[in-house]
Order: sequence, then structure tokens, then C-alpha cells
Amino acid sequence: MSRPPSWFRRLLSPLIGRGHGLARDEAGATAVEFGLLALPFFTIIFAIVETSMVFFAGQILDSAVNDASRRLRTREAQSAGETAADFRAAICQRLYGLFDCADTDKLRIKVSEVTAFSDALPTAPMACNEDKSACDWALAEAYNAGQASSVLLVEAYYKWPTIVNLPGFDFANLPDGTRLLSAVRVFRNEP
Repeated sequence: MSRPPSWFRRLLSPLIGRGHGLARDEAGATAVEFGLLALPFFTIIFAIVETSMVFFAGQILDSAVNDASRRLRTREAQSAGETAADFRAAICQRLYGLFDCADTDKLRIKVSEVTAFSDALPTAPMACNEDKSACDWALAEAYNAGQASSVLLVEAYYKWPTIVNLPGFDFANLPDGTRLLSAVRVFRNEP
């Protein structure tokens, strides 16, 4: 193989010298690596935050329903003449401001008396159309505190807004981009 003419070598020598220098230079390697890994890294971080918030909110709702139901179980609510609005307020004040209690489209509460523990089946809270593109509440709010020794079923459902809706990490289970949280308690009132 013949060598290129010397004038051609002299013309390309600055470019060849820079090419070797760029190949050895690692100053931008960190920026390139960050650019390649930033999207998966932040996707995982946001998924962890979203998962934590959903589980935290579910635990808060469950605890609030349990605490508010205790007043029904011990018959304090019945003797004080509490209403459905009072029971809703008792749940809402235990939600630490994380939930929007003023919006009845987000929080639904139903307290019903059942004949036996075996009959205590929660009702389907949502009704969706056939292609599941739209869902609406099927649960009608009700409040029946029962009498002494009656079995009560307390249900609370909340449409929790999801923050991160990334493909593969979407925690919404309703078409409007929210996640349905639920808390259910079944107990017998004290005699």
C-alpha cells in the first residue's frame, strides 16, 4: 500500500492529532453517562416515591376508619346522636390534611347494619362502562349506626390522585388517573 503524498499528510495532521486527543480526553464522560442513565434513574426514584405515597395514604385511611368506627362500636356515637356528617368529620379529622374531604366525589363513606358477619360483603364502589374508559360511583353514601349488639359494616373509599404516571409505573387503577383506596371494618356493637 502506498503512502499518501506529503502535502495531504500535512493537511490532515492537525485533524489526526486532535482526533487522538479527543479519544484520550475523558472530561465529558460523566455528562454522557448521566445523560444515558438519567431517565431510568429518575423513573425508578419517582416510582419509589409514588409507591410510598400510595401505601402511606392507604394506611392513613385505614387507621382513620378504624379510629372513627370505635365510637360506633362502643356506642358513644349513638348515645351522642351523631349523624352521617359527624361520622364523616370524625374520619376527616384523622386524615391529617392529606385527603380532600370537602369533595364528596373523592371520598365516599357507607355505614350499614348487616344481619350476620357472613353477610358483611362490601359493595362494589365503582361502576365502569364496558371498555373501562369511564367509571362513576356506584356506592350510595348511607349511615345506619345500628342498635346494641348489631353487626355493622363500615366502608370508606377515596380516589387518590397519582402524581407520576410513567409507562410501566402507573399506579392509577381508574380511568381518570386516580387510584381507588379502600378501608372496610366489620364489628359487633357492644351490648
